[in-house]
Amino acid sequence: MPQSKVELFAAIRRDSRIEGLSVRALARKYGVHRRTVREALSSAFPRPRKKLPPRKSRLDPFKPVIDATLRADLDAPRKQRHTAKLTSRRSSGPSTSSPWKTNSSGKRWPIPAGP
Repeated sequence: MPQSKVELFAAIRRDSRIEGLSVRALARKYGVHRRTVREALSSAFPRPRKKLPPRKSRLDPFKPVIDATLRADLDAPRKQRHTAKLTSRRSSGPSTSSPWKTNSSGKRWPIPAGP
């Protein structure tokens, strides 16, 4: 199997030219989409990947609060420092509108509706 996409394109073009395989047969042989085979046959080199702009972090609004809490914890006794779970709870506030509950492992499940 070809290692890189350029090698894959070269192998697809070679098999198409020498063995005369169809687009569908080439796609099946190399385990790629027929669109990829057509792209390889039309151009020797793959298109460069799109560069996506970096996304903002969801923590950005809470970073000042978290930094202040952690700086205050530097002077606190070891057992009284904030854990990640407690910091998350305090930064999100007492009333969250999310219908999800999170346990200590980070798994989420819906909160059942009460009677």
